[in-house]
Amino acid sequence: GVIDYLTYGGIYREVFLEIFEPLFIDNIKVEATDVLKPVNGLRLDIYSDNRIEKAPVETKATVTLTDLSGQVLAGTTEDLIVKSGKQCSVISIEGLENIQLWDINNPALYWINVEISYGNRKDKFSTRFGFRECNFTPKGFYLNGERVKIVGLNRHQSYPYVGYAMPKRVQQKDADIIKHELCCNTVRTSHYPQSTHFLDRCDEIGLLVFEELPGWQHIGDEGWKSVALQNIQEMIERDWNHPSIIIWGVRINESFDDDSFYERTNKLARRLDKTRQTGGVRNIENSNLLEDVYTMNDFVHSGSNVGLNKQQDVTGLSLDVPYLVTEYNGHMYPTKKADNEERQVNHVLRHLKVQDASWADNSISGAVGWCAFDYNTHSDFGAGDMICHHGVMDMFRIPKFAAYVYGSQISPKIKPVLEPVTFWARGERSECTVFPLVVLSNCDWITLKFGDYDPISVYQKSKEFKHLPYPPFIIDTSVISIEQISQWGMKWEDGIITGYIGGEPVQEVRMARNPLPSKLMAVADDYILTSGEKDATRAVVKLVDQYNRPLPFINAVVRLNLSGDARIIGPEEIFLTGGSAGFWVESNGMEGEIKIDIACGGFKAEIKLLVQ
Repeated sequence: GVIDYLTYGGIYREVFLEIFEPLFIDNIKVEATDVLKPVNGLRLDIYSDNRIEKAPVETKATVTLTDLSGQVLAGTTEDLIVKSGKQCSVISIEGLENIQLWDINNPALYWINVEISYGNRKDKFSTRFGFRECNFTPKGFYLNGERVKIVGLNRHQSYPYVGYAMPKRVQQKDADIIKHELCCNTVRTSHYPQSTHFLDRCDEIGLLVFEELPGWQHIGDEGWKSVALQNIQEMIERDWNHPSIIIWGVRINESFDDDSFYERTNKLARRLDKTRQTGGVRNIENSNLLEDVYTMNDFVHSGSNVGLNKQQDVTGLSLDVPYLVTEYNGHMYPTKKADNEERQVNHVLRHLKVQDASWADNSISGAVGWCAFDYNTHSDFGAGDMICHHGVMDMFRIPKFAAYVYGSQISPKIKPVLEPVTFWARGERSECTVFPLVVLSNCDWITLKFGDYDPISVYQKSKEFKHLPYPPFIIDTSVISIEQISQWGMKWEDGIITGYIGGEPVQEVRMARNPLPSKLMAVADDYILTSGEKDATRAVVKLVDQYNRPLPFINAVVRLNLSGDARIIGPEEIFLTGGSAGFWVESNGMEGEIKIDIACGGFKAEIKLLVQ
């Protein structure tokens, strides 16, 4: 079968050589009990491997619960008889008080440390986890007993020029981008288990995760199915202590029904982990529901119709069930960062429409869009450039306008957001107008000032997207009359949009009537890298106008010159698209300074990194 993404080859993650005692701890599974009660507990499944010839072995197992600072909160020591070979032993801790629950706003984490000692030998195993309870219901998703509307995006863990082979820092940064820049609360690891560095970061920042087995549409023969079952077991056993993971995907993405196979995948997942529900991502209606959650790729929206189907129309059932939309948009309206304004406006409106439909229906747990980032593909898919432009950001994690559909749905107490969906050029759109002008914002109200004319105040948010926490403002003829626009005459002027919260201006966007290249801006995600290991960080370069806004029609060449123990990932000459470009710098582990001189025409910038 053909898939629309690349899986790459070779070793693309760290490789370790581990040396064990003859009796060692292979894994532990931590299950929090009585999570929503004042007094909590823990159940530990300790998986040991005993290769001592004289078995069984009398051991002492010491378990300690600590916070992240290392303070011991509870513990127990028990005698264990460990038989030859692999064994699972169960130890419980009860009476835990004042435990902080893990959630999206307070991702409290703890350490469980297990030590098995026998004679003068011992083995240790530590893992992080969190106390939390999650549940998909016919009335939505609940985290720790509170309803949470899932707002998310899918993520491929691929990057330009290196595929999946990015180190820890870069993997973690993707989680930060999805949570803090795109302001999502959920990510789906489409379509395979992803880097543990990414999952660790999701744990740390409170980003919910839908993790699924590898695959795309195709189901093979019995040998193939055995491998798929093995993949599920490896995924769950590797990741079962991540509190961020709220559901296991146990169905090959967008495959047809295969009841006997999917009965086995669900049975396996439930046997391995009773604390999480199962889902199975499909794109067919009236599919047999063998999982706990009906997870559906709903691409019904085409620009002028409903945002999402009603769940009973999809499931064919006469009652509501736990239901989650796992993909929408994407290939239905691929959009490049440098596409014309009209297409980008429509791209924004499509994402708004689907998210509004999700928020309007409590029987839908939420919607996870396709997708966060553009990704490499092959000649059977994509735009002829071997790229699927399905993301709300490009492959370098630089936002398109649609990124602010998600970024604007955050409380203004955290950060005010104000993003007009326009290049502010009178002749860019059909009919020489910038209206209707969509302004993505969480502000209370806004003003638009054109040149020296009096500002126009806009208090009413769009009723078309009224179910969103923060609907956009749409400036059209209901806000500004044709007569007012005609008074502006043929001369184009600067535009200023100001956002207000509680009567106070909190954000301002200035748009130039005649934008001119004014400065080359270069910013790195991180300026200090870690020595002794492979490390990398991204840099973003923008050629901006007199108001520091990227020049969307600039396609100039940027030349990179690096000095120090590092390399540019990819070419040293790159093109600005939509006024910006990105690249990654990879260190070789040696301490010292890295300097990147950046030039674009007569403009220059530099970035200095320190490896220590």
